[in-house]
Amino acid sequence: MTGVREVSNEVLVATTGVVRVTAADAAEVVRRGTASGRKRARLCAHPAATDPLHEMLICLARGTYIRPHRHSGKSESFHVIEGELDVVLFDDDGAVRDVIRMGPYPSGKTFFYRLAEPTYHTVLVRTPHVLFHETTSGPFDPAGSEFAPWSPAEGTAGAAGYLAALRDTLDRPAGAVA
Repeated sequence: MTGVREVSNEVLVATTGVVRVTAADAAEVVRRGTASGRKRARLCAHPAATDPLHEMLICLARGTYIRPHRHSGKSESFHVIEGELDVVLFDDDGAVRDVIRMGPYPSGKTFFYRLAEPTYHTVLVRTPHVLFHETTSGPFDPAGSEFAPWSPAEGTAGAAGYLAALRDTLDRPAGAVA
C-alpha cells in the first residue's frame, strides 16, 4: 500500500490528501484483521485523530468482541462491502432492542445504516469476516464512548461468554424460551 503509515498491525493511516483504495488494499486490511489477535484491522482515510470527520475501512473477523457502548453527540454509519454482521441495539438495561442484519448490497439485507442517537450498540460478525466502511464524527476521544455497565470489558474472561450468549439469544427462534 502506498501513501499509508502503519500505526500498528491493526491500524493503517492514509498520509495523502487524495485517498484511493484498491481491491488489493482491501485484501490487506482483511488479511490483517483476520490475523490480528483482537480479530480486527482498519485503514483510516483521515490523517489524524483530531479530524472532524473519520472514515475507515474496517475488517472484523468472526469472534471479535466490540464491547457494547454508546456515544453522546456523535453519529456513525456503516456501509457493508463484503461479509455479514448484525448491529445489535440495546436498551439501557441490556435487553436487545433491535437487530439490524447487514450484508453487501447484492445480499438483499440492509447494506447501510446510520445511528444518530446515544444508544448502546455492538456488532456480531456472521461470516468469517466482514469488511465495511464506517463514517463517524471526530475528533476521536476514547472518553467519548460510554461502555455499557452490564457488559464485560474487552480482554476479560467474561467477554467470550457474553459474546456466545448474545449469539445464542439472536439465533433463538422467535417465541422460544431460554
